[in-house]
Amino acid sequence: MKKIQMVDLKGQFEKIKEEVNTSMQEVLETTAFINGPRVHQFQKNLENYLGVKHVIPCANGTDALQIAMMGLGLSPGDEVITADFTFAATVEVIALLHLTPVLVDVNPDDFNISIDAIKKAITPKTKAIVPVHLFGKCANMEAILNIAKEHNLFVIEDNAQAIGATYTFKDGRKAKAGTMGQVASTSFFPSKNLGCYGDGGAIFTNDDHLAHMIRGIVNHGMYERYHHDVVGVNSRLDSLQAVVLDAKLPHLDAYNKARQHAAKKYNEAFKDEPAIITPKGKSTCQGICDTCDCHVFHQYTLRVIGVDRDALVSYLNENGIPCGVYYPIPLHKQKAYLDNRYKEADFVITNQLVKDVISLPMHTELDDEQIDFITSKIKTFIHG
Repeated sequence: MKKIQMVDLKGQFEKIKEEVNTSMQEVLETTAFINGPRVHQFQKNLENYLGVKHVIPCANGTDALQIAMMGLGLSPGDEVITADFTFAATVEVIALLHLTPVLVDVNPDDFNISIDAIKKAITPKTKAIVPVHLFGKCANMEAILNIAKEHNLFVIEDNAQAIGATYTFKDGRKAKAGTMGQVASTSFFPSKNLGCYGDGGAIFTNDDHLAHMIRGIVNHGMYERYHHDVVGVNSRLDSLQAVVLDAKLPHLDAYNKARQHAAKKYNEAFKDEPAIITPKGKSTCQGICDTCDCHVFHQYTLRVIGVDRDALVSYLNENGIPCGVYYPIPLHKQKAYLDNRYKEADFVITNQLVKDVISLPMHTELDDEQIDFITSKIKTFIHG
């Protein structure tokens, strides 16, 4: 059996090595490192894949989220609602822009932002909702968009973990994650479902005016050289990263299908284990089915009930099985984001999840033999 890895970037690279090496050599020889033709080529290809009018590449996923908010013209003190159970970058950029983060609880089954919690958190100062498609699973966008329309709020999708996922509305209409709100951000960090070999990110929108604004912001506020029309930043995707992403993009659906296959194998192995709560796709399929693309499994995250989670982590590591705990501390308890407005009674689910969750190896090169070994070890630990 191959060594088990949390993410196998080397194995994935071997299958696209020739194309990546050739394209990188082309960039090196043309020296078009910044805003070169290969960046624009990737941008157009991603627009076509997503079915979105505008993709604006940038330097990383955190910048993408910050720039999206800058483009909307939010003002200091404006309240932005987002999930308590996620990576800090989501709330970090809200605070950096002197907006007011409003953290709310999440769902116990899919870990995404709670619709009821959003409704309770809205005040006259609320200007935006940031749903995070956590671990690769689309948030309940239909309900979120309806709330936003009712209260005249922006929806900013944090799509750092769910590129390629497809959301299905009640009327059967489908849309890619990141194309439903006013604007969305994504990350191309190497371990993402679509990852480069360094840092990278992008902003998506169907709004022509907003896209124009954002294109200036990512380039020091310039639309014409040395003419700074808006306050901007320096955040650009370089050509070397663009060619990696362009080589991977045609394989993204296959990559996601491989992740879904692995998730299905995990779910099947754990189906009779009452101590394990497996991740779900859309509620109607009660798991992972062949037609459900709402979850692309950036992470495969379990809940373990009545089990010493930290002891399980140690046991798996001792047996050569990497794993992760995303995320061990809720954002509302992080020193940087403490706020007297927050009451523990409002974070019952998040406070429980941080004790229960464990993420298992998940990547495109994961094979059935490795999954069998991982699941057998977990069962052995649980049953003693």
